[in-house]
Amino acid sequence: MALTTAEILKKVRELEIKSKKLTRHIFTGEYHSAFKGRGMLFKEVREYQHGDDIRFIDWNVSARFNHPFSKLFEEERELSVMLLVDVSGSSFFGTTLNRKKDLITEIAAVLAFSAISNNDKVGVLFFSDTVEKFIPAKKGRDHVLYIVRELLTAKPKHTGTKLGEALRRFNNSTRQKSITFILSDFLDESFNDALKVAGKKHDVIGIKIYDKMDVDLPAIGLMEAKDLETGETVMVDTNDFVTRREYHQDFFKHTEWCKNVFVQSGSDLLHIRTDEDYVKVLQKFFIGRNR
Repeated sequence: MALTTAEILKKVRELEIKSKKLTRHIFTGEYHSAFKGRGMLFKEVREYQHGDDIRFIDWNVSARFNHPFSKLFEEERELSVMLLVDVSGSSFFGTTLNRKKDLITEIAAVLAFSAISNNDKVGVLFFSDTVEKFIPAKKGRDHVLYIVRELLTAKPKHTGTKLGEALRRFNNSTRQKSITFILSDFLDESFNDALKVAGKKHDVIGIKIYDKMDVDLPAIGLMEAKDLETGETVMVDTNDFVTRREYHQDFFKHTEWCKNVFVQSGSDLLHIRTDEDYVKVLQKFFIGRNR
């Protein structure tokens, strides 16, 4: 059921308050130090001093003046954060208080507000089996509030998932290195090559959102199951032990495949269940990055 304008505004405000509270009290300094300093900008050239890294000697200038000179760099203060958000049919699945889409929206809002609180730019790419919407990275509260409204009201035209397509569009449209969060259940196996390309250029973090029923089927007898992405409907005997075991094994087989794809691309992958505390997972990740 579509939200009214008043309900949307209320939810936007609730997410802003919650996100700011988390950023201020929990992620203070952790987001900043996890990502700052990963880009360095050239500042100037000065005469070589004892202790300077010889890798940064400017040989052209040194030859011209017949004396060693070093390049100085400074931390790149401004970053771009890009959120690649899965809005395919499976994101609307959920058996607890949250659908995958609800959790993706909240985490994306927290990351967006964390970015602007550190004076970074933030943008979003919504994808299904095509790029549904692209919002270029900008700064400012108004921009983030616009992003949150779009997260809440996204109505995809397609139901399938093609992350590879989204990554290719992202790779071609973004020249500047970005901190890139991919929020999805990753029910797709066509993105490994595109992720390798993105991983070489950007700092990529996947956040795999899953429901407890993605892992295990409850033994409740004969059940009609509908694939939210293809629309296909099948009858499943959930009392059958072999069926439940194969379902369970398929989930972990795909999870292991995802993990390997991210490792091979030099990227990180987090796992968050719809009924778990995502704050602890993010906080642990940020702290781990600082070590």
